[in-house]
Amino acid sequence: MKKAIFAEVGQMKIEDVDMPKIQAADDVVIKVVRACVCGSDLWAYRGLEEKAQNSENSGHEAIGIVQEVGDDITTVKPGDFVIAPFTHGCGHCPACLAGFDGDCQSHTDNFSNGNQAEYIRFQHGQWALIKIPGKPSDYSEGMLKSLLTLADVMATGYHAARVANVKAGDTVVVMGDGAVGLCGIISAKLLGAKKIISTSRHPDRQALAKTFGATDNIAERGDEGVQKILELTNGFGADAVLECVGTELSTQTALKVGRPGSVVGRVGLPHTGKMDISTSFGKNIIIAGGPASVTTYDKERLLKAVLDGVINPGLVFTKSFSLDQINDAYQAMTDRKVIKSMVIVSD
Repeated sequence: MKKAIFAEVGQMKIEDVDMPKIQAADDVVIKVVRACVCGSDLWAYRGLEEKAQNSENSGHEAIGIVQEVGDDITTVKPGDFVIAPFTHGCGHCPACLAGFDGDCQSHTDNFSNGNQAEYIRFQHGQWALIKIPGKPSDYSEGMLKSLLTLADVMATGYHAARVANVKAGDTVVVMGDGAVGLCGIISAKLLGAKKIISTSRHPDRQALAKTFGATDNIAERGDEGVQKILELTNGFGADAVLECVGTELSTQTALKVGRPGSVVGRVGLPHTGKMDISTSFGKNIIIAGGPASVTTYDKERLLKAVLDGVINPGLVFTKSFSLDQINDAYQAMTDRKVIKSMVIVSD
């Protein structure tokens, strides 16, 4: 079967590899229908973090058809159409029961990789997989895109809003204009925020942010950006800040634009040095966040919201590629020519 491999900085390639097999009683083998490239995949591709040459792709988002299940799997069967989250929660440990399946305590292999492939082995599939009604051919391409976001970015944006305690009438600032940030805007609106301030410097992303519910946009960075955001909040600061980037500048800005007692929902994969937490202490700002509770959110709210047309997060996919075009899919995001690259793997 075909599978993407990280060849070296700036180069992904396709190799022919063996099909995955059931290795444990709670494994599930899935035929991938759609996969994609995440912003976090680009760190190694751009040479900003170390990754071995000719190593596993870091792709972790997929929807597909169950092909084979281990002996302990009773919740899905061959032929089921499923969302394969990037997390592998068990559903019964203290973390999962508290609604934090992104930090499942039942096993150490809680995160996906290698999903940019024709077939994948999904570990601990009994509770984590989410069944989608029907089959892929029942859905439009646009709906398949939205369903794919439920494997990561939509749930991650929602996690930022949930842990930031966004509620009706709130003013919310969203740091980041990538797919997660844009999904954070969707989530803030879904939870009832009245004013949503996006922070994009790109016209296409600003337009999509507005479509998703942003009421204002501040493109400036640093102290100038902080001042302009504060002006939009009458000098008081936001009730909640969704930090969806992970850089030092984004994190420090988030801490400066929240009002005293606000919550920063931090879901951007951290790429920061030592954090100065004196700002948060002096303003009683709460910092929350981490890996998203994908299965919990999908089952509780997000899958229904997509199927009912309440939200349309699939719009973050602005170009589609075949699996053979995987390097183009990475490069297009690196060059900011697309917001998020869809990878069409099979029908």
